[in-house]
Amino acid sequence: MGVAWRSAIDRKFRMIDCLIVGGGPAGLTAAIYLARFHLEVVVVDGGNSRAALIPKTRNHAGFPEGITGPNLLRRMSQQARIYGARIVEGTVEGIIPEGDGGFLATGDFGEIRARAVLLATGVINNRPDMPHDLHDAALARGLLRYCPICDGYEVTDMPVGVIGTGERGMREALFLRGYTADLTLIAPGAGHELDAEARAQLQEAGVRLVDGPTGDFELGEDRIRMDSAAGVLSFASLYPALGSAIRSELAVALGAETSPDGCLLVDAHQRTSVRGLYAAGDVVKGLDQISHAMGEGGVAATTMRNDLAERRRLWR
Repeated sequence: MGVAWRSAIDRKFRMIDCLIVGGGPAGLTAAIYLARFHLEVVVVDGGNSRAALIPKTRNHAGFPEGITGPNLLRRMSQQARIYGARIVEGTVEGIIPEGDGGFLATGDFGEIRARAVLLATGVINNRPDMPHDLHDAALARGLLRYCPICDGYEVTDMPVGVIGTGERGMREALFLRGYTADLTLIAPGAGHELDAEARAQLQEAGVRLVDGPTGDFELGEDRIRMDSAAGVLSFASLYPALGSAIRSELAVALGAETSPDGCLLVDAHQRTSVRGLYAAGDVVKGLDQISHAMGEGGVAATTMRNDLAERRRLWR
């Protein structure tokens, strides 16, 4: 669809082609694709992508020396803008369907009407109970980590702690056991919520169990220390396994189907159960990985383009 033709349609209907909610790896990948499809795309970015918290990822193909999360997002944002995508800082507070098959999004940026919407809103990690500044400092220094798939390699043969219990805590501890034998699973509350079978698996793997509560975190030169029922513990890195809050509320309000844990359900082409509404990245049940989110963003963008072509001939 050519720019002149597109502008004429916009003046008549006051509507863009595609709105992307979320400026993380999934949303920005989709923006690059959609802009290069000659579609008019706007990204509303709340500035809270989990990728921005990554001090350095060495798990991203093409960056053998690693790349910081903020630098990766800047590069992707610049690339999207080069091809004409607009990126707006703000928060989408609501999305409602309109009679012509499009959507109206409202927020602190005003109003945006779009023929199709992609939700790339991600999730928010549940954090341990520690001061915000200390949390961010620990994260920046690699003393606190959230993704063992991304950076378990970095703690090979080091003393590692996992804050968690139940199935989630057990699974994270057993995954990290593949990197180090010096592993402790600490309950976030007074005691562990583990059945006999889980305790047996952890014991067989050599994982030490310690009751909580956790607190009084302190950063040393190369260690993070914390209080527990067993006294002061010290680790080279600490992994919270406390779950996350899934940002699917915009889609839920539109009637989109979700999994029992709140992730958006999509088909093989990233369509939700609501016509014209798509989802990609961590808000969809998946791997919670940058590369995976980017792949879903590319699939979603291509599907959006093709679906729009069925609704309106996109002749240039």
